[in-house]
Amino acid sequence: MSTLLSPSDRAMLAGEHGPASQMAMRILERMRPIVGADAYLDITAAHIDSALYQGDATLAFAERLAALGARVAVPTTLNVSGVDEQGWHAWAVPEDWAEKARRQMVAYQSMGCKPTWTCAPYQESQRPALGDQIAWGESSAVVFANSVLGARTAQYPDLLDICAAITGRAPAAGLHLEENRAGQVLFRLQGVPSGLMESDSFYGVLGHLVGKAVGDRIPVIDGLEARPTEDQLKALGAAAASSGAVALFHMIGITPEAPTLEAAFQMRRPERVMDVTMELLRTARDELSTAGETKLDMVVLGSPHFSLAEFRALAPLLRGKRRHPDVQLLVTASRVVRALAARDGSAAAIEAFGGTVTVDTCILTTPMLPRKVETLMTNSAKYAYYAPGLLGTRIVYGSLEDCVCSAVSGRIERDDTLWGT
Repeated sequence: MSTLLSPSDRAMLAGEHGPASQMAMRILERMRPIVGADAYLDITAAHIDSALYQGDATLAFAERLAALGARVAVPTTLNVSGVDEQGWHAWAVPEDWAEKARRQMVAYQSMGCKPTWTCAPYQESQRPALGDQIAWGESSAVVFANSVLGARTAQYPDLLDICAAITGRAPAAGLHLEENRAGQVLFRLQGVPSGLMESDSFYGVLGHLVGKAVGDRIPVIDGLEARPTEDQLKALGAAAASSGAVALFHMIGITPEAPTLEAAFQMRRPERVMDVTMELLRTARDELSTAGETKLDMVVLGSPHFSLAEFRALAPLLRGKRRHPDVQLLVTASRVVRALAARDGSAAAIEAFGGTVTVDTCILTTPMLPRKVETLMTNSAKYAYYAPGLLGTRIVYGSLEDCVCSAVSGRIERDDTLWGT
């Protein structure tokens, strides 16, 4: 493979821009042939998953870069941290964990990163535009940026994302390139009622089904008879990135690179065509629940982080009600969105209900749950997919309305009408 490095790339490798950019560029150079690139391209923004504390190694890496004087070269947001910086005392988080997670947060902020602490930076920061080259980490953020915004990013692993942010460069490979963004597998919705297509719970199930079927290939979804909201597309992408490794999906007539079937496939033939029937959808929905009893300990919402629109949808469902004393309600969000929800009163409805809003982190990435929490309910297919393995809990997937009804009654309740069961 011939290598085409710019004068600036070579200068960074030689240490002419300081030891931090030299270290970052050397790491990128080690990875470049692995991803199949012979050159780099400029990026306009980055989102850093490496900010999440996962042990002494991630902390040491961050503090090493900070000690070398690292500074990001492009606007850079930060993914969830390993701890709610202000509210961790209310949960079962060990003090040592909290202190190390805080140190990692400080290290990344010292590099000039914006302390967003969210897996959904598109909810609060300046968004990348169609065609923008960016370097984003965190699977749900990546699939949203590629699919819904039409920006271009690979699925950046931890530690490589911050190297791209420091250098302002990314390997010219993968989904950064137009020819690699064509759809590969066609999913045709067949016999799905329009009422179900308008339901929030449909999109997580569809994403789960699609992700399992395609792995890391690019799905194209056709036949949708509704206009999905941004949060519904967020849920679909997050689920597909969890059950599979989907970093880009196209939805005909909905997502920006798929005005037509021909455009989504770049005039190529699908590698495979799969009809999505109600039978397949019901099977996928069943896979998202592992609890065999009706006992419930906690309802968890906000994976990816709750948006302001989701706060506003939840608030009227809670008003005038109170959670069952044996069931906790937890909503995870960013600091900015929580502040906006507090301003318009929707966060107050959660507090009055007896629920809690946690910021900065995610229940899946911090040791916050007490041992007595054994059964969770959620409207997030991503939570439902990961919770049994990462948290060791039983899980039930349901709609937002199901989650509220269950939190009030103290037992698992689901309305299966739309699903025909």
